[in-house]
Amino acid sequence: MEYIMTTKNLTKKYGEKAAAKDINIHIREGEIYGLIGRNGAGKTTIMRMLSGLSNPTEGSFSLFGKTGKDALKEMKNVGVLIEHPGLYPNMTAYENLRLKAIAMGCDNKKYIDEVLELIGLTGARDKKAKSFSLGMRQRLGIGLALIGDPKIIILDEPINGLDPQGIVEVRKMLEKLRDEKKITIMISSHILDELGKLADSYGIIHEGNLVDEFTVDELHKRCGRYISVNTDDNSAAAEVIKSGGFNDVDIDENGFIRINDRLDDVQLIVKRLVEKDLVPNHVTVKDISLEDYYLSVTGGSENG
Repeated sequence: MEYIMTTKNLTKKYGEKAAAKDINIHIREGEIYGLIGRNGAGKTTIMRMLSGLSNPTEGSFSLFGKTGKDALKEMKNVGVLIEHPGLYPNMTAYENLRLKAIAMGCDNKKYIDEVLELIGLTGARDKKAKSFSLGMRQRLGIGLALIGDPKIIILDEPINGLDPQGIVEVRKMLEKLRDEKKITIMISSHILDELGKLADSYGIIHEGNLVDEFTVDELHKRCGRYISVNTDDNSAAAEVIKSGGFNDVDIDENGFIRINDRLDDVQLIVKRLVEKDLVPNHVTVKDISLEDYYLSVTGGSENG
């Protein structure tokens, strides 16, 4: 199965206002899907619909290839952490997890210990949640989402408010869940630098609309560090550059030549073009980040 979850024109209205409109998302099995958008863009609204916590006004979604009531039956395979973790502060990490395990019908000491190890809280198993740092609370919240062995987990802003160490710990844990447990993860965030290190695919939400969706490979083509060249005949110039041993050469959407390899050989590129009477009128080494790309698509600050 290529897609584990998709949406078709998914819409949520409150009165006349659409918090999310005509959303068409495609999440592949075994990937981390990053939902990007400023606060209030509609990310939480979408995740609440996909986790069964809110009914869509219009549209639908499919889960494991099933739609309608059949998709809702598959919600047992979806783990959820929306907004703040629902922890009992006077209970230990182990007790919080065990309570959820009892509710899910998997009350087993070894199983709970395995979840504690997976989220990196084995050493804090008997520590009360009220004494946890924010990062530890987030990891315990993700642990609760993992009870029942879901195939996909939906995490709303799990790194928001964490210090740098906490962010790294959560990122490594999510990578481990994807790589070792083969769990599909949908994660929302407006911390673009971290999502750029983590996600395999992305969706950009702006004012309730999905304005772009792309894979990490497509992102690298749009972003990253590269040489941009423009001449009076870019098709001919691109062939000259390729003949000089440059392997990753394309014409971008603006009609400029984009060179993604041998970024220190700008002078060699200019020399070869001049020799062929293709004098460049523009040569620039560009460094575009996920944040730059996001801003170019939405035209505003990611923190809004």
